Amino acid sequence: MTTGSTFSLLEQIDTPLDLRALPEARLPVLAHELREFLIQTVAKTGGHFSANLGAVELTIALHYVFETPEDRLVWDVGHQTYPHKILTGRRARMDTLRRKDGIAGFPRRCESPYDTFGVGHSSTSLSAALGMVIAAERAGSDRRVVAVIGDGAMTAGMAFEALNHAGHLKSDLLVVLNDNEMSISPNVGALSAHLTQLLSSRFFSTVREGGKKVLSHVPPMLEVARRAEEQVKGLIAPGGTLFEELGFTYFGPVDGHDLATLVPTLRNLRELKGPRLLHVVTRKGKGYKLAEDEPVGYHGVGTFDPAHGLKPAKAGGGLTYTQVFGQWLCEMAERDGRLIGITPAMREGSGLVEFSERFPDRYFDVAIAEQHAVTLAAGMACDGLKPVVAIYSTFLQRAYDQLIHDVALQNLPVLFAIDRAGLVGPDGPTHAGGFDYSYLRCIPNLVVMAPADENECRQMLYTGFRLNQPAAVRYPRGQGPGVALEREMRALPLGRAEIRRRGRDLALLAFGGMVAVAEAVAARLDATVVNMRFIKPLDEAMVVQMAADHRWLVTLEENAVAGGAGSAVNECLAARGLGVSARNLGLPDRFMEQGERGELLAEADLDSVGVLRRLVKWGMVAAPTRVEV
Repeated sequence: MTTGSTFSLLEQIDTPLDLRALPEARLPVLAHELREFLIQTVAKTGGHFSANLGAVELTIALHYVFETPEDRLVWDVGHQTYPHKILTGRRARMDTLRRKDGIAGFPRRCESPYDTFGVGHSSTSLSAALGMVIAAERAGSDRRVVAVIGDGAMTAGMAFEALNHAGHLKSDLLVVLNDNEMSISPNVGALSAHLTQLLSSRFFSTVREGGKKVLSHVPPMLEVARRAEEQVKGLIAPGGTLFEELGFTYFGPVDGHDLATLVPTLRNLRELKGPRLLHVVTRKGKGYKLAEDEPVGYHGVGTFDPAHGLKPAKAGGGLTYTQVFGQWLCEMAERDGRLIGITPAMREGSGLVEFSERFPDRYFDVAIAEQHAVTLAAGMACDGLKPVVAIYSTFLQRAYDQLIHDVALQNLPVLFAIDRAGLVGPDGPTHAGGFDYSYLRCIPNLVVMAPADENECRQMLYTGFRLNQPAAVRYPRGQGPGVALEREMRALPLGRAEIRRRGRDLALLAFGGMVAVAEAVAARLDATVVNMRFIKPLDEAMVVQMAADHRWLVTLEENAVAGGAGSAVNECLAARGLGVSARNLGLPDRFMEQGERGELLAEADLDSVGVLRRLVKWGMVAAPTRVEV
């Protein structure tokens, strides 16, 4: 890689109109410059890396052939859309990527007219694109709609629901399947590319449709012709038959880095009608050897030196909550052979690498299929196993019906280890876990816990695992306050809070990671701090006691105020007819944008300075001469 390369051609591209003015022969040069620019940019800002490197040529070809933004280009997940952002007027701001008030890490409709649909979660592009096709048809528009979806996103049932519907409607939709897991031998790849261009041509399409009309009068011959076509395609791509059965005309696979093949093939497909699927094969990390060799490790990166790559993780330092979970899972698995670990395609992110290696027969990665993950666990629990579902808060939202109907309604002992709760920083609102207190605490039979520190997280996991009912332990991204882990595992008393500090007048009832903030504030104000521990069952006796002993109650949570843990406290007080209520501090009633976690906490008044400011505003404490804690 030439880190000192210039971007003379790329700097001429401010919109896809500029791109489409280029001679086709210049596109490979542009792809090289775009990839170099991408490497240098992400090295400075961090972000998704290997998937973006693999989508450079595909992105260029799509914007070159289609009249975006009038033609709709719908991306799935968004991990691969940095080249798209660079080519659609945001190159100069890429140094603000994923930073507060900067360019988002995912497509957002409010950011650019080229971002036709906001994404962040997987497997939504096909449904959204089909909706746009239907809207275009109703408006009498001839705009084209293209959905780009990865092979990983194809594992979700939602994608197949959309394929089935589009095939049934015979909608004019082009699906580009970006397959970055499959490899093609050179001979098969060359043959496939040739046949794909031939089969996608208007001449072949006309001949094929005309032949079907003629042969329709001779049904046995029509069936012979159809089977012959399937057999030829099956020799090149056996998986294509599946899409044909769903009503799509399948083309491919083709090399997703070969612009000389991609551009004419997309031109041909642009002119065809009906449901079409182009199978494109790309390589994650393309053009950056370290990322090619380790695409998972370079999937999401922090800042790094392009010449040397990512630095090895430093030994020592505090454990993250994810690491605490990973260690506990392995230890618990050694003790109890019934334990099963389940993840919906988040082995690394959820801390399951060691478990998957040590207990491969008890490890299940179900791919991007959160609904299946939860009901799979329910089925296991029915017959004596003890499943632990490791899942991000934002992704558990996708399996809400299964959580209620398949686990909680049947009161099955499934433990949910909910990572990335609360604010997650640069990944922004699509990945923030700011709603789980609200959507979990209303479910009968479910125990919901939130640890104040690393050791409490370990003990809560053990507590939840031992229960004969559904349980959830909800913890944030990153490190805790640095509390050492106790070797011994002990079950916490169910629904019991603990007083961390006794003070006067003001009681701070804190949940999860807000306990440390409450302690910092209380030390200055001589306030009481209660680590509430359980969102459900709530320690109502503690709430009543605090109300009786203090003039003011304030709840703190890293969750939406609406329906959250503070709401549970006020419901308790109202039900007792005490005539008092707590003030609730939590996330505001809007989606929090991207930024460093500390910046976002300060914006929400959930850091110590912000909490103190609110207390002053409410008249609970005198205004300090310096607003610091």
